[in-house]
Amino acid sequence: MRKFEPVLLVAASLCLPLPVNGADENSAAADAEIAEITVKARRVANTLPAGTFAAPATVLRFDPQTELQSRGLPEGQADVTVRGGLFENTGFKAAAVTIMDPQTGHYVAELPIDPESLSLPELLTGVDNALAGFNSNIATVRYTLPLLRDGGSAMLGVGDNELKFGSLRWANVFRVSGGADIGLSMSAAFSEGDGTVDDGDHEFQRYNFHLQRSADRVQSDLILAYQDKFYGWPGAYTGFASLPETDDTQTTLLLANHRHETERGWWQVGAFYRRLVDDYDFDRRTRESGAPGSFDHETRVVGLGFEGVLRQGKLDWNYAGQFTADDLVRSTDLLNSEFTTRNYGTLSLVPSLEFYREDGRSITIRFGGTVDVSNRDSDAVSPVLGATLSRNTPSGTRSLTIEYAGTSQLPGYTVLGSGPSGLFGGNSGLGREKAGQFLVALAQDAPDWGGSMAVFYRQDDNLVDWTFATESPFARQANAVDLDVFGIEVLYSRAWDPLDLSVGYTYLDKDSDYGTATVDASFYALNFARHRATLAIRYRFGEGLEFSLDNEYRKQEDNPLRTTSGEAFVVSASLAWAPANGSGFGVAVTADNLTDDDYQQFPGTPAVGRQVSISARYRW
Repeated sequence: MRKFEPVLLVAASLCLPLPVNGADENSAAADAEIAEITVKARRVANTLPAGTFAAPATVLRFDPQTELQSRGLPEGQADVTVRGGLFENTGFKAAAVTIMDPQTGHYVAELPIDPESLSLPELLTGVDNALAGFNSNIATVRYTLPLLRDGGSAMLGVGDNELKFGSLRWANVFRVSGGADIGLSMSAAFSEGDGTVDDGDHEFQRYNFHLQRSADRVQSDLILAYQDKFYGWPGAYTGFASLPETDDTQTTLLLANHRHETERGWWQVGAFYRRLVDDYDFDRRTRESGAPGSFDHETRVVGLGFEGVLRQGKLDWNYAGQFTADDLVRSTDLLNSEFTTRNYGTLSLVPSLEFYREDGRSITIRFGGTVDVSNRDSDAVSPVLGATLSRNTPSGTRSLTIEYAGTSQLPGYTVLGSGPSGLFGGNSGLGREKAGQFLVALAQDAPDWGGSMAVFYRQDDNLVDWTFATESPFARQANAVDLDVFGIEVLYSRAWDPLDLSVGYTYLDKDSDYGTATVDASFYALNFARHRATLAIRYRFGEGLEFSLDNEYRKQEDNPLRTTSGEAFVVSASLAWAPANGSGFGVAVTADNLTDDDYQQFPGTPAVGRQVSISARYRW
């Protein structure tokens, strides 16, 4: 195992501000906001996987709005796409900062944070993403940092395919002079197994330290996290199952955040340091030489971000910004980029005006824009505009939203630095990508049910995709594509006394233009589900016994590299028992891919087979 870098421990002593006194009601409002995010985001039944310990991305597997495309275990490596975007178009945000990977979007979901230190995710799209996102054209998956609570848990699990996994978590909160609370939590997790296919083994370890200080109106957090992951999967990135590929990554993260509630809104500021060391092999049977073709990389990135709301009468000033500096420290293969360091920043201002009528109707108008700058590429100004008509009735709130959001982002070093030929051909001439999305949405929120329908149209300009000619599938290169994307999203959820139900459906259509590039096939941009439907069911039998079921059906676009059907039906289920008071001994049986569907999420890459495990957990 690798050791934490001393610089992180020095920085840790400087990151917790002193508490500020204030009113209790604002602190309660902050807790209510976190609770609201949690309720809205629970559109999946199973939050724990069968094949390893849980990661922040686990709950996205069956989310109706996010598509998690995994290479082997979703917790091993997964791309997250939203509304027909690519894996680099989705950002991951913790508190005030988007924690990015400067090399490739394949590693953007590598958050080494224990999910129990995070809220359930909230998905930001459209104007919300333009305001709060960073270098993510389509969507941002946002996590907040809830208050720590006394307690802990110990878990052990086993499963088929020689699977063994476990975790240990401890948290303590105590009051200090001045009325502030100090919270401290530590956690560790491990997992190893042979996988559901040959050469599909994994070995994961994760360690977390979380220090928190909270008082009236104020909360400060410091998280130090480390994760070491080795996993193998045939054809993981190449799409050729004859190649037993492996990926070995070590991720170090330091995250600091300070949030302050005020009489007229709130603000927060955060900072992060992230280091990722990556050793990828497209054939584990060969010995590395350290020369080009070894695919060894190290990146470091630091970022500072802020966001908040200032209320002045009917006008809310919504603002956000982030500055990031990255460094491609070393690489055996990313040698063609014109630079290996980069600074870039985003500043967003989206004021909103609210008008109310006595009959319960209201209109909210949002307007403004985002400025994106970089010392290595052109700058961009992107406008946003939206309006929401709402009406409060005895049965709930109905709303109609019409909005336009413009965004831009820059490609990573794998695109810019890879050689122009081979399986992972790069293109150093590619630059800023832009997107403009128009959306119309209807929604209904009631105490026991909610539903929405959104229709959107998006133009992606100079979107980075990996393309190839059908007769030469081994020759792939990053190329720019202009896409016209049309989609429909339908969501419905309802809660009865023993039963929770969530249904989702997405339709997508794309029209592509690759300009002068002589290609006729796409590895990513045109690998999308034209139809995708999800169904999540949670049934509580009583006495702490709960059954959870997630289902996904899809009909994928044809791809010349896919060797199985483009239609798939995947089911995951669990039966869990835990004491009603939340403390004590519990047990769960979990199964992923019960149907043992062989659908290839990436063309040519073998699917994850059926995995069953049993786990025991003790909470105190």
